[in-house]
Amino acid sequence: MLCRSADLIAEAHASGSGIAAFNVITLEHVQAVAEAARRTGRPAIVQISQNAVRHHGGDVMPLATATTAAAGGSDARLALHLDHVEDVALLHRTAECGASSVMFDASRLPDEENIAATREAVRWAHGQGLFVEAELGEIGGKGSAHTPGARTDPGDAARFVAETGVDALAVAVGSSHAMVSRTAALDLGLIARLRDEVPVPLVLHGSSGVPHETLRAALAHGMTKINIGTLLNVSFTRAVRATLAESPDLVDPRRYLAPARDAMTDAVADCLTALGTPGAR
Repeated sequence: MLCRSADLIAEAHASGSGIAAFNVITLEHVQAVAEAARRTGRPAIVQISQNAVRHHGGDVMPLATATTAAAGGSDARLALHLDHVEDVALLHRTAECGASSVMFDASRLPDEENIAATREAVRWAHGQGLFVEAELGEIGGKGSAHTPGARTDPGDAARFVAETGVDALAVAVGSSHAMVSRTAALDLGLIARLRDEVPVPLVLHGSSGVPHETLRAALAHGMTKINIGTLLNVSFTRAVRATLAESPDLVDPRRYLAPARDAMTDAVADCLTALGTPGAR
């Protein structure tokens, strides 16, 4: 069933169980997340990034429509979220495409411009009943929430939330995007300090590179939303390569897309199961 991101995030924040959010690119990605959520009985957020929209010719509707259809036909609780949206025109299509939340990303801008742009995005989105996530970017010269080596200052984070009115905040605590191995080490003490200073749920980007036990510890220390993308692509690509290596003359895409979808389903289910029993906060 199609749910609101705000409800799933609020539930996860209150219980400390966390909510996993998976970036999708193809219909097979969407089906994998829906099936894994059904199989495990865990809710999930399906995320479409601006980069994914660009891949599909700049139109968010085909993939978003597939996602809402998959959610509507599933017993699993699923929500649709637009991720890393920099284009205001795409931001303004959030509700139209069936998403109930958006990550507005003005982190490339200088800090004061980021705050101003994010504040305006929040003003518009809240008028549409949408939940808004954002990140600090270059405040304090610390890099964005997904820059290797970056760390978010709790005071900067509290100020950003107060001045923008965002509903969730992506923070830099040791992970980074596009990691293909689970070797990232998170600063759990910093997560706890951010939890104490910041009055909204915290979001971890780049979670594909974080071991499951570390993700559970992050939830116990105050993280709420866990973003995962590269892991699905690694599983997808590995399965396609294996199938084509076994059958080099294969031309029917269904023959290699099906095992790729199965591999992603297993990877998503593994993540959802791993996040299901966090330590006590």
